[in-house]
Amino acid sequence: MAVGDTSGLRRHGRVALVHDFLLSLRGGERVFLALCDLFPEASVFSPVYNEAGTEGRFSERGVTTSYLQKLHPTSSNFRGLLPFYPGAVESLDMSEFDLIVSSSSAWSHGVIAHEGQRHICYSHNPFRYAWDQRSDATNGRSFPVRKALESIMGRWRSWDRAVAREVDLYVANGELTRERLARSFGRSSSVLHPPVDVGRFRAGQPGERFVVLSELLPHKRIDVIVEACSELGLPLTVMGAGPDLRRLRGLAGESVEFTGRVEDPEVADRLSSCAALIQCATEEFGIASVEAQASGRPVLALGTGGALETVIPGTSGSLFPSPDVETLMGALKSFDPGSFDPVACRASAERFSKGAFAVGLSNAVDSLDGVPTAPRERQSLRRNGLWRSVAA
Repeated sequence: MAVGDTSGLRRHGRVALVHDFLLSLRGGERVFLALCDLFPEASVFSPVYNEAGTEGRFSERGVTTSYLQKLHPTSSNFRGLLPFYPGAVESLDMSEFDLIVSSSSAWSHGVIAHEGQRHICYSHNPFRYAWDQRSDATNGRSFPVRKALESIMGRWRSWDRAVAREVDLYVANGELTRERLARSFGRSSSVLHPPVDVGRFRAGQPGERFVVLSELLPHKRIDVIVEACSELGLPLTVMGAGPDLRRLRGLAGESVEFTGRVEDPEVADRLSSCAALIQCATEEFGIASVEAQASGRPVLALGTGGALETVIPGTSGSLFPSPDVETLMGALKSFDPGSFDPVACRASAERFSKGAFAVGLSNAVDSLDGVPTAPRERQSLRRNGLWRSVAA
């Protein structure tokens, strides 16, 4: 296959695309949209789906869902169904397909593949609350709830390890995810960075406001950013929604504003006119960081995880060493957004274009020809499901 040729994606028979949940439009869902574009004839599956929450982006693909869809899940209530997702994804019928491509940050890699099928998983991360951030799931909970969650996550880890054996090929979204796949599942993987629609963004006239663009969850450490900017009196705009919003509002000073979830055109406008984007979490990749660079603006990021791969220090941003208020305040005091060239920031973002992703995925799919087929042991367990077996 020639460099830049993606024809291999069109010669793999009937294709199924599977994503953990399609309830909102965040980074993982944007990657899945890119997969849908690369496989325009593929069937699309997700245990739960909300057309309004995903802005109708998947409405023409006829998303096939699981029995959990009867509960009308949304981005605000789906977490309460957590123990049921492994069984739900196992219930999706993959029997008529030749190739399965799962997009997984939790459970979609657990679909059941059959003899004669191939399964490639694009992994955003092993399920964080079962593996690397277990305490985040239980902190602040009552003792009975904490013990119940610990039991569920223990079962989840057993399930994860078992279903990982039946994936033919893992492709990680970055070096951190590759390390976690090896440590958690005992699986090797190659790295293919997610696609970013850099064409959505243009450089504008920089302003004075720093921005955050994120789902508002505790592990994102947005509280550190809010407190640091409040203490320094720096103008900060927080774009996003999530369960941590109320707590963050309580921490914010007068210089901090919250917009809630915003549409794509407004995101592009705010990024192009910001001083810089701040990121304080250990991201597996960090699509928002690349979007800011595509807008010609620098990024001030925690120097771990995906930031080490997306931010070029001195060229498209700066890195700080630890996620605490004092360290970030020091970084902000020495950070000069005007010292970064918008053209260089944009060039940094171009490394993660949709075209580069398409070529990389085509190479990964073609490499299946040289990969032995993984075991298909769960076919015999289909009636009860492996999740029930693990629970027993």
